[in-house]
Amino acid sequence: MTSYRQPGVVLTDHVFGVPLDHANPGGEQIEVYAREVVAGSRHADGLPWLVYLEGGPGCAARRFTGTQAWLERALTEYRVLLLDQRGTGRSTPRNRQTLAAFAGPGAQADHLAHFRADSIVRDCELIRRRLTGGAPWTVLGQSFGGFCATHYLSTAPEGLREVFITGGLPSLDAHADDVYRAAYPRMRRKNEAHYARYPQDVARAREIAAHLAEHDVTLPTGYRLTPEAFQSLGILLGTGTGSHHLHYLLENAFVPTGGGRRELSDGFQEAVAAELSFARRPLYAALHEACYAQGPRPTAWSAERVRAGFPAFDAAAALDGDSPLLFTGETIHPWHFTADPALRPLRECAELLAARTDWPALYDPARLAATDIPVAAAVYHDDLYVETEHSLRTARAIRGLRTWITDEYEHDGVRAGGPRVLDRLIALARDEV
Repeated sequence: MTSYRQPGVVLTDHVFGVPLDHANPGGEQIEVYAREVVAGSRHADGLPWLVYLEGGPGCAARRFTGTQAWLERALTEYRVLLLDQRGTGRSTPRNRQTLAAFAGPGAQADHLAHFRADSIVRDCELIRRRLTGGAPWTVLGQSFGGFCATHYLSTAPEGLREVFITGGLPSLDAHADDVYRAAYPRMRRKNEAHYARYPQDVARAREIAAHLAEHDVTLPTGYRLTPEAFQSLGILLGTGTGSHHLHYLLENAFVPTGGGRRELSDGFQEAVAAELSFARRPLYAALHEACYAQGPRPTAWSAERVRAGFPAFDAAAALDGDSPLLFTGETIHPWHFTADPALRPLRECAELLAARTDWPALYDPARLAATDIPVAAAVYHDDLYVETEHSLRTARAIRGLRTWITDEYEHDGVRAGGPRVLDRLIALARDEV
């Protein structure tokens, strides 16, 4: 272990060996990394542990500096563990480079099937016993981290002291098709709100999409920017400042190049490449629909199939008529694995994962209905990424769970609201409000 300091905190690096397949503990082992954070003035105190599970799937824990965001509140009473979930960050990262060593797409898909919430929670349980000597700890789950926390409540409640969930109460039984049938209408509402705020963006978005339909544009990173790829910038609309960020992207799209011609500016292309590339989180794309999968029914590119039932999102039809171009978000499509150079080598692996029919169940409704673990969840009104009605139905199914339903924040509320959001959830879980 290596310890070092940042302003106000002491950090310690931890690396744990865990089985790739927890059903075969003597088989292949992988490494999981986690960063311990404790207030500098309390470094030697016997504080209870809080483990943070990041959103995603496929995202490493945030790299904080000092007591940023919710850490300010957490460090007043916890020793915090920022976990890089398996396959992310420093935890045996899985991407086109590391997966290239596997025998082929089938071996890649079989391997990545062990990188969902069920395996992440079993990693947590091994780590908890090594760090706490068996004492239960608190879990804070953001977005997909809340999916993991709900699985934790279903399978290993003995390891839990309290659970706080922000924007991440999943449906217990919805297929991916149900998730996306609910998602596209939400996405349309986010588009309408954006265009109401920035009406000038209607023409700008149409102009950019029309240019992409007529020109083969490859970004400096090698990403092929099609109208559909451009539409996927709508993922920004689910965060507190995302609408403003999208507006500023669109307003600088073109530069004049002489003779009345205009091209997409280098600055626009660089900014769009940074937003669209999955180089830093390839498992988000590869496992996104798999994080909803339970039982024998395949996901089979659910977002792509369901989108056909929402023709307003068809870019070509919008450009042929006079409708606003609708952005999409939180959806993964087959074209992602041809457009993005970080994903192209994983295309066949992704096809096999989409066709897989042996996904184990993730949630135990009977156990959730009987839990005695204090649980509090922030549910964001009209959350782009997680269907609010699904979250509320699950909240009613978990015994004693208390919700804070708010439109003060978007999906990134635990980051934007920081100490206030976590403080509210702690008070709810402890029945102090």
